[in-house]
Amino acid sequence: MLTHILVRNFAIVEALELEFHDGLTVLTGETGAGKSILLDALGLALGDRADSGLIRHGAERAEVAVSFDISHQAGVLGWLKEHELDSGDECIIRRTVNRKGPSRAYINGQSSTVQTLRELGEQLVDLHGQHEHQSLLKRASQRQILDSYAGNVELLDQLRGIHDAWQHTQADFDQLANAHQERAARLDLLRFQVDEMEQLELREDEMAGLETDHKRLANASELASGCTRLLTLIADDDEISIQSLLNQARHELQQLADTDASLGDKLPMLEEADIQLQELASDLRHYQDQLAPDPARLTALEERLSLLHQLSRKHNTPVEELPALLARMQAELAELENSDIRLEELEQRLAEQQKEYRQLATRLHERRQRAAAELSTSITAAMQELGMEGGHFDIQVNFDEDAPFSRHGLDRIEFLVSANAGQPAATLGRVASGGELSRISLAIQVNAVEGMPIPTLIFDEVDVGIGGRVAEIVGRKLRGLAAQRQVICVTHLPQVAALGHNHMQVSKQTADQITVTQIHALSADQRVDEIARMLGGLEITEQTVSHARELIERADAV
Repeated sequence: MLTHILVRNFAIVEALELEFHDGLTVLTGETGAGKSILLDALGLALGDRADSGLIRHGAERAEVAVSFDISHQAGVLGWLKEHELDSGDECIIRRTVNRKGPSRAYINGQSSTVQTLRELGEQLVDLHGQHEHQSLLKRASQRQILDSYAGNVELLDQLRGIHDAWQHTQADFDQLANAHQERAARLDLLRFQVDEMEQLELREDEMAGLETDHKRLANASELASGCTRLLTLIADDDEISIQSLLNQARHELQQLADTDASLGDKLPMLEEADIQLQELASDLRHYQDQLAPDPARLTALEERLSLLHQLSRKHNTPVEELPALLARMQAELAELENSDIRLEELEQRLAEQQKEYRQLATRLHERRQRAAAELSTSITAAMQELGMEGGHFDIQVNFDEDAPFSRHGLDRIEFLVSANAGQPAATLGRVASGGELSRISLAIQVNAVEGMPIPTLIFDEVDVGIGGRVAEIVGRKLRGLAAQRQVICVTHLPQVAALGHNHMQVSKQTADQITVTQIHALSADQRVDEIARMLGGLEITEQTVSHARELIERADAV
């Protein structure tokens, strides 16, 4: 609910800060005092169009900031989290309008677009009257009210589930059908490419081994000559080979050890070195024996490498990734070869899902029709009490079997109203009088309150053209509605004002040729005085004050 508003340099408001509470809050004041300014400021914060004309004369910037307690608003909390704007159980919206430069909007301290602001605002506040935030004028809201009243939540969840599944199946079918049109050409190409690659019998990590073998065979003569030189240095020259020199060293060390036994433990190191050299020489001779020229094998390796590189260039794929490419092409080939069967399966599934969707949509239509009749009767009855005798409310639910599938069914739902006897019914948005629209909205709210998720309702001009008994009925209905929602009402009538749980007074003052509007929360005594003013006009008598107290006491007993 709305908890706080701060207004600076807006219209003729220099500075204004108010706290709001639950229940019914009434806003009163002299005609022309500026009661609509508060609603205009709130509308700006919720995404109304900004205009530099809103800035108070002499100021460079207007600012409006509003705070909401959203601890019980799971939908709003989820929306904020989805948009990465969440900040606990409080939501703060701020809007500035600059005389030079664009307006700016902020949600929980983060810069936001006006469209985002408007989407959030429509979930927090509903303004009833001649105002663009009137959610009841939107068919989506009308549908939501009817569905909530009818208890269609579970059925709608089933419908959305089958709708989403149908959409997914349709996408798969369309994709495969489009591919099917090019199937013949693609099949021929894939079969050729797969056959070509399969004949090569590609193996993982083959390239490294092929290149190693090719390099060895291509350089066999150089490798053999090198081995001969190494063997000569290691063992084959009796005079200067490493092995002969090592034997000499071992003989010298043995003689020294005969003189000093402590050197004897060094002999195994020379013996081990000798063994290592013998093994190395043996390995080199074996390697050399394997280096016999093999022109046929070398040619085969070169041909294999050439084929792999050609295939790599052809498919613009590294040689190492050719086996993975082949696997993908084989999978695509198998899918295309079986596409006829797959298409038939998808077509059958589509038919089953469409049948289930239509069955659910039909059930939903029937439930909506029954609820629409009940709710229309209730709202029509409420309109008679609210000073619109002879008026009629009708919720039309038209089933369009040929309409595209949607997540909310195949119904076209529309709220129609005739405010006075003899007048033809028209859409809710075409009701001429702002007061009538507010009272019709009140009648809808009272009878469908469970279907309205918006926590704060504001009524403007709800009492235009009424008085006496009807005015008290309007006030009682507002008070009753406030038991489940926060309700704020701009009113001219004492009968309505007396039924408020909270009372704010708007006043306009002029000093030094500067006019400013102020709004104050009234104490109990001040409230009596304000209602007495509304009852008595310029002259307030003891009888008027007594009447004001009586109205308040009677309201408190409701």
